[in-house]
Amino acid sequence: MEPTPCRCRRCRGRIGSEEIGNGSCRSVVFLPVLFVGGCGLLVFLFATGIIKQSDAYKIVLARAQANPAVIEAIGSPISQTGIVSGNSNVTGPTGQASLSIPLSGPKGKATLYVEAMKSADIWVFQTMVVKIEKTGERIDLNKLPRQ
Repeated sequence: MEPTPCRCRRCRGRIGSEEIGNGSCRSVVFLPVLFVGGCGLLVFLFATGIIKQSDAYKIVLARAQANPAVIEAIGSPISQTGIVSGNSNVTGPTGQASLSIPLSGPKGKATLYVEAMKSADIWVFQTMVVKIEKTGERIDLNKLPRQ
């Protein structure tokens, strides 16, 4: 059986070591790109999972889900949807977090913005604001809700 010339632009019909399978060397480029992309996706999913396990994430999500003004704006139940972005760095009793958490409820969507520092194993939230997507209203979760 004679080798089939490669049909890709890079090889321009040459027969030789660049030939893969049925005369196409596309897999020479495609497989490494697929591998690198897959590794990148795994790193991303791992990092996102770690952020969601942080105390800062859990505290602010619970506060947003219990806040009457947020419930009024986007409804209940409130859930985290989409991709959490930012970072969380904790070393023992100290740390910091800067997060952007997409939220949704039956009435709409919002984003929870968080800036926090951890000292002596206690989180202090400098910023904990929910921005309602539809209206642009900003609800400060550091302030006590109106009674």
